[in-house]
Amino acid sequence: MANRVFSKTTLALSVLAVAGLSACGQSSAPATSASGASAAASATAAAGKTLVYCSEASPEGFDPGMYTSGSTFDASGHAIYNPLVSFINGTTDVEPALAEKWDISEDGLTYTFSLRQGVKFHTTKAFTPTRDFNADDVVFTFDRMFNPENAYRKAHPAEFPYAVDTGLTENVAKVEKVDDHTVKMTLKKPDPDLIIKIAMPSFSILSAEYAEKLHKEGKFAQLNQDPVGTGPFVLERYQKDAQIRYNANKQYWKAGFPKVDNMIFAITTDAAVRFQKMKAGECHIMSFPKPNDLAAMRNDPALKMLQAPGFNIGYLGYNMKKANLDKLEVREALDMAINRKAIIDAVYQGEAQEAANPMPPSLWGYNPSLKNAPYDPEKAKELLAKAGVPNGFELTLFAMPVQRPYNPNAKLMAEMIQADWAKIGVKAKIVTYEWGEYLKRIGKGEHDATLIGWTGDYASPDNFLGVLLTCASTETNNYARYCSKEFDEQVVGARNSMDHAKRTAMYEQAQVIFKRDMPWTTIAHSVINQPMRKEVDGFKISPLGDYSFEQVGLTN
Repeated sequence: MANRVFSKTTLALSVLAVAGLSACGQSSAPATSASGASAAASATAAAGKTLVYCSEASPEGFDPGMYTSGSTFDASGHAIYNPLVSFINGTTDVEPALAEKWDISEDGLTYTFSLRQGVKFHTTKAFTPTRDFNADDVVFTFDRMFNPENAYRKAHPAEFPYAVDTGLTENVAKVEKVDDHTVKMTLKKPDPDLIIKIAMPSFSILSAEYAEKLHKEGKFAQLNQDPVGTGPFVLERYQKDAQIRYNANKQYWKAGFPKVDNMIFAITTDAAVRFQKMKAGECHIMSFPKPNDLAAMRNDPALKMLQAPGFNIGYLGYNMKKANLDKLEVREALDMAINRKAIIDAVYQGEAQEAANPMPPSLWGYNPSLKNAPYDPEKAKELLAKAGVPNGFELTLFAMPVQRPYNPNAKLMAEMIQADWAKIGVKAKIVTYEWGEYLKRIGKGEHDATLIGWTGDYASPDNFLGVLLTCASTETNNYARYCSKEFDEQVVGARNSMDHAKRTAMYEQAQVIFKRDMPWTTIAHSVINQPMRKEVDGFKISPLGDYSFEQVGLTN
């Protein structure tokens, strides 16, 4: 998920202020239909409950197609919208969402989606829908992404990084309406990952009617500021770097959900402060705890801890467009000078394993034969001399301002790398910014080296290798600016093959090329620890690293 991606909140949520921490009881609601008829069920199930989540960052916006940040996906995609298909809670498997079913042609080029009927778009201060969700909404959503000639997109230009990085922009030939409840998507080449790709929040379905209204009024930015979706929660109010307030969607198409009446994202960048808020009962669940707080959390009788293997990679990316870093020997030297074991011990507190590849070992296609070069400062000095910089050089090292499972303490990691590099004559200036600004700057390539990482958004090697390292991704998530025709031949070839064994071999070879070219220093794959208060019910750790609360309730 992207860069499971803003300043210390001043929000003072007392236990009384979150009215609902111990409000009236929860009753189960009968399923009426898979439509807006479940409104009464949702309202009954949610009565009086307010869920408070201490998040670590502000969203970049509320139009999920325009971003890849996990913080944005949580606050917009998961909370406000639905895609055609979605991941089953806590798994990487998909289930029907706004599409009740789909058919795939024998040649793998045509996907026909049968749409769910009776689904209501949110009614907000900005918009009152006059019709239910239908094929027009699907066609608008995808056409805006894939077609640069789309009228709305031309009037209000936007980038859609996941549409590009997954290859769909190039591969989707057309998306067309068959009738009000049927949409057909035609590809140029087969894509065995298509369904799991469009299950990501980036491909959430927007209201064509709302977009048309904004288009006529010239209020294009409002689509990103005042979102209208079909999802479990309706945005009530957003105060940047402080809080996001939601109301339950009382017309939600999923019977019995959401299980709370209101939800608050209390944006709190400091992990220690998030812990204290949760301990005090000011929030029910928090994101991304510090490893050195885990023992105290496990021993707190008011809390409980879930744990799962991480589907992630934390890494140091080298901007290969910058002087010196464009030389392989320099990148090899910098890599060899970093003491990974010391970093894993100090930064991850042992809650991680050393990473050798740009994807986690739990993912199919992982190449187990590849190993990291040993820590060897003296050899690193020799490589620098060979590269023509025997006395070292200066560079900027960007350090993330937020905690992530793949990097729980980027400041400490940066300082340790800085000290390691100093031993070989390389002087690193540590730079950081507020998270949104950080992402913008590394996206523009202002860094020399950057600490960043990735939590998978779907269970395919393409989500790591294709999204992060292909030539097509150099203007989006490829912060190393790495572009190798040889690497692309393997990854893009695997993307368009329906032969699983062939795809596996191509992904394995792509990792060999990556390791040879060294665009990153791979650091670690972390374990996911998720603390919460004991009254939280129904939360499951997502292997994709996101936070979805539609199935979460409170027991008292």
